[in-house]
Amino acid sequence: MSDLATSLRASSVVNFSSAVTMVVDDSPFALDLTSQALLGFGIRTRYACRSATEAISILKENPVDLLLVDCEMPGTDGFELVRWLRRSGLDPNAFVPAIMTAAHLRRSRAAEARDCGASFVIVKPFSAITLLERIVWVSRDQRPFLEVGDYFGPDRRFRDGSPPGEERRAQMIRKAAAEAEMPPMPVSEGMVQSDVPS
Repeated sequence: MSDLATSLRASSVVNFSSAVTMVVDDSPFALDLTSQALLGFGIRTRYACRSATEAISILKENPVDLLLVDCEMPGTDGFELVRWLRRSGLDPNAFVPAIMTAAHLRRSRAAEARDCGASFVIVKPFSAITLLERIVWVSRDQRPFLEVGDYFGPDRRFRDGSPPGEERRAQMIRKAAAEAEMPPMPVSEGMVQSDVPS
């Protein structure tokens, strides 16, 4: 269990019962499964949309607190939906935390999710605790929104801490393992400063 999950279980009280939540997925099964997982945390899905077009018409008229959107959908996909939302000028919806879901995610598509303005991406099938961790994390995310070129969204750099979950990059895991196995560096006499004059 991750540190965040332990922290949530041990000491945190999180109440999302009043959050206005939208789930967008062209698969009725995935839409229902995600909505049921959210309901387990007390989050009622206010808007369940089968297409980006349906979501856009709702987002133009109604404020939303949390958006979960599938990356791969026919027609306007999740990347285009989030990019449109960030650029829409709709206040407060342009700033809503947007979690993208994906059945599989190549590195180039992960970069596209970051560059369209998504807050986070999770890969299906995801566990309920993983979904909750990501929701809690994005709800507490304090990164400023930036407009750089054609990008508008949360700062893509993580300055304070790191995203939730275990480190999964092989290079960083190998580096941490190597550092853990290194013996302490011996200190030579010439490197030690003494208060006693020689």
